[in-house]
Amino acid sequence: MIKTILFDVDGVLLSEEHYFDASALTVWELLISNNYLDLAPEKFKTDYSEAEIKTIRETVFGKNDEVLKLMKSRGLNANWDMIYLSFTHQLIHLLSQIKEQENSRINGWLQEPINREVLLEIGSVLHNYSVNTDFNLFVADFKRSTETKQELFNYLNQLAEEKLGVTTTIFSGIGALWSVCEHICQEWYVGDENVQNSTGRPSVQFGKQGFLANETTLAAKSDINALFTFLNESGIKIGIGTGRPELETIQPFQHLDWLKHFDLNHIVTADDVLKAEKELAERRPLSKPDPFTYIMGLNGRDSSVRDCLNTHLPIENGEEVLVVGDSLADLLAARKMGCQFAAVLTGLSGKDARRDFEKHEADYILDNVLDLKNLIAPK
Repeated sequence: MIKTILFDVDGVLLSEEHYFDASALTVWELLISNNYLDLAPEKFKTDYSEAEIKTIRETVFGKNDEVLKLMKSRGLNANWDMIYLSFTHQLIHLLSQIKEQENSRINGWLQEPINREVLLEIGSVLHNYSVNTDFNLFVADFKRSTETKQELFNYLNQLAEEKLGVTTTIFSGIGALWSVCEHICQEWYVGDENVQNSTGRPSVQFGKQGFLANETTLAAKSDINALFTFLNESGIKIGIGTGRPELETIQPFQHLDWLKHFDLNHIVTADDVLKAEKELAERRPLSKPDPFTYIMGLNGRDSSVRDCLNTHLPIENGEEVLVVGDSLADLLAARKMGCQFAAVLTGLSGKDARRDFEKHEADYILDNVLDLKNLIAPK
């Protein structure tokens, strides 16, 4: 009998589309803006139309989001990780075009943290040569690998050695370049008004409206509201385990009038995960598919990081806990916990994801989150 349900947010309750738009715009800005590599500053602006955003996203991630789908299929779930992987791969490709002339500089850049100042320096050198981006290389290069999850970062080091002849570990883990990617993405998603609150840092590039006020629900908001009411009245505890930051979770839930159904102690966001990672001496990633997000969602945010990490897995009475998600990362996290998993087909791959979820033996596969009601109280 299911007693607790833990929901992912993106692809389950709210659409991921604007996140993917912000991700593409972030990679684009890193490449062309004069705040970063400065390859084509005349093409950069902060107020692209919907049609222009669609074109940029198709350029960066492919017409059918092939790049995003490949990363999702390898268990990568966080948009910041996807941006970092996409941009860094492109950076390696750009450097490969000048490696014969600038071997010493490239070796130096890849031995120290790559922050915004280093990107500006790299850009100033790239300006001396005729270099081109090639987004089509991503799928071809990563299909040659078997890495999954954050191991994909390590594969960037392998590509650097293969394409540049440089031995480095600079691309592993969450470092300075990852943080640059994260901050730009937050500028695009939350807009000028909320960047300081979201990241603790001011914008580098002002003029971004943000997508935060234009959230799209994956079913009528009143129907999802009714689902939450039904679950509460059925005595089922509900919580959230999301890769979204707190601002981007709480504010939309308030606007949609969903927050009243939840205990804030059981809404766990990317901010909680990042805080936990900083407490660890080993600084290892705890985002999904690591089960930490859902373990804290189950135990409560008032439980210590160490207690969550030391939770014995599989958890006791795991069959009473249902994780609802749209990605392989959610499924893998649920499996590690010994919980049941319900896959919803409203994520990036839509109904095409059914085959993967069947292959990985998801306990339930639902067309959308509203089908949970029939699962809890079958007709």
